[in-house]
Amino acid sequence: MPADPVRPAVLITGAARRIGAAIARRFGEAGWHVVVHYNRSGEAAKDLADTLPSSQLVQCDLGDVEAARAMIARLASELPDWRVLINNASLFEEDSVTDLDPATNDRAMQVNAVSPALMAQHFLARAHALGGRRVIQLTDQKLANPNPDFFSYTMSKHAVDAAAEMLAMACQGEDRVYRLAPGAILASHDQTPDEAETSHRMNLLRRRTRSAEIADAALFMATGPLTSGQAIYVDSGQHLLSQPRDVLYLAREEDEDS
Repeated sequence: MPADPVRPAVLITGAARRIGAAIARRFGEAGWHVVVHYNRSGEAAKDLADTLPSSQLVQCDLGDVEAARAMIARLASELPDWRVLINNASLFEEDSVTDLDPATNDRAMQVNAVSPALMAQHFLARAHALGGRRVIQLTDQKLANPNPDFFSYTMSKHAVDAAAEMLAMACQGEDRVYRLAPGAILASHDQTPDEAETSHRMNLLRRRTRSAEIADAALFMATGPLTSGQAIYVDSGQHLLSQPRDVLYLAREEDEDS
């Protein structure tokens, strides 16, 4: 459906599933017009959009720089009050710290770092907003609690975090760029439900952080009194630990020892 001129608009990349869908629902509940981006998950994106009070769908392969640029330009010309871009979409593919796979690295850097930075630049330059524009870049608690697993993914998250920090320094007026770092929340890679339950409690509070908590933090960043460049970790304290491996593998090692 077309954007409601009374509602502020938000674009959420990778919004069809998982954390992206939780963020989309939270903004919908708060009265926003939600632009649901997807790449291959068209059916899930449509199902989600149908549950939101005001929404529209946009398909784009973020591995294609020109397609990502064109998507931002098109939305900037269509949305009368586009206040927020949430860069949530990312690739989480496995490769080794001792044997980097160039193809995996190229995909991770493109989707997780280059396209988000490019989209943020074009959004801040082109979007029409009643008040300041805000970019929320999802990163990872691994930035503060690194381990050598998922090497290219982690490299790309460090890259986009640095890009977001630099973009924040260049903001003028009411524009803002923020970073939102989740911890282990949903089953990832090839985890079983039992493994996920174990690994996602490997934090200081020994509790499982919920997607809704990420969504609430994103809405706060979109509307709250934060200065540009701030970062929020939503991970029940996981980033304050020192974990030698990804919790996916730590959980398996714990099960083997028990």
